[in-house]
Amino acid sequence: MAGADRTGNWELPDEYRLLRETVRRFMASEVKPAEDRVAHDANALLPEDHERLRRRARELGLWCVQSPAEHGGAGLNLLGQCVVAEEAAQCRMGLYFPAAGALGQDPPKVAFRGTPAQIRKYGAAAIASGATTCVSISEASGGSDPARAITTRAERRGDCYVVNGAKMWTSYIDQAEWGILYARTGAAGDRGGITAFFFDPRRRGISLTRIPLMRSHQPFEVRFDNYEIPVEDRLGDEGQGFAIAEEWLVHARVPYAAASIGVAQASLALAIDWAKQRKTFGALLADRQAIQWMLVDSEIELRAARLLVWQAAWKGDRGEDIKIDASIAKVYATEAAGRVVDRCMQILGGMGMTHALPLERWYRELRIRRVGEGPSEVQRMVIARDMLGGEARR
Repeated sequence: MAGADRTGNWELPDEYRLLRETVRRFMASEVKPAEDRVAHDANALLPEDHERLRRRARELGLWCVQSPAEHGGAGLNLLGQCVVAEEAAQCRMGLYFPAAGALGQDPPKVAFRGTPAQIRKYGAAAIASGATTCVSISEASGGSDPARAITTRAERRGDCYVVNGAKMWTSYIDQAEWGILYARTGAAGDRGGITAFFFDPRRRGISLTRIPLMRSHQPFEVRFDNYEIPVEDRLGDEGQGFAIAEEWLVHARVPYAAASIGVAQASLALAIDWAKQRKTFGALLADRQAIQWMLVDSEIELRAARLLVWQAAWKGDRGEDIKIDASIAKVYATEAAGRVVDRCMQILGGMGMTHALPLERWYRELRIRRVGEGPSEVQRMVIARDMLGGEARR
């Protein structure tokens, strides 16, 4: 992260700049034209476009960017993932990272913490086939504190675990070939009493109820009724589930924040073009100070958000603890992105509210991102505890 471009932005090393340009070209020349062939609120491309773009992503080295290279993924580090996330988000389906499925859905990161046999059966196989997967962790009693709030129980009975309980907000489970389930095997409220499992959502003992949301993509409530999981599908030892999940939960917030920046950056570009062309009362919007300041405030916030994200990613790639950095980046980027898109819609007036542009869709989806991956209030609580519990910062 050294050097600056002509606008004064701190720039990325050459390999990341090349990666960014590769994704940018792929989005502009191949993904966006495919999006134009589906409805405004669609969350999937036409099957023929989907398969063609997935093949192309493999050719470009953009397939399953978060997954290990030794198992068939692109193997990008956290900073590389953020570069891809920001660029891939700048399309109508942008917040369905990565690129509306064109870059493949990475299997849950924790799958690669399993045994060699589990990695082959689940992680590597999903990368090879492009299978959809899911993670089921949150519950109605407290999605923001899953370790203590989990009440779904898995009881060992011979060579299997029997699961009973309910999960909330599980995405993609209706399409998934397998997923990761977190269930309680120990005392209630104990972080050490959570165990992780590989599970098959298509087997008997699971029922799904779709949860309508303000966006087109909708998650599910999942109920388990004497659902059986073989002991060999346990991920790690009993009681290690939350420890296994914690790194994933923290690191996932960083590319999540980067994608939010991407849609806001694309929104700002639309607003700038509109302001330079649109006249009201005999003058261009771009000549009005009120509009100029809205654009400037948006640019300032996006630059600040991007640097926070890059710093968190850079520290994570150095092996540092980024729990606080990831929380800061997630809070600032998701909130700033929402403000930017809101300003851009205001600048475009009625046109910004229409389906002719993706702004109103992005506005709805960004509102959800202030809750997803840990609400802003919870992230602020984590940051405050660190500030007040540690040494004074200088």
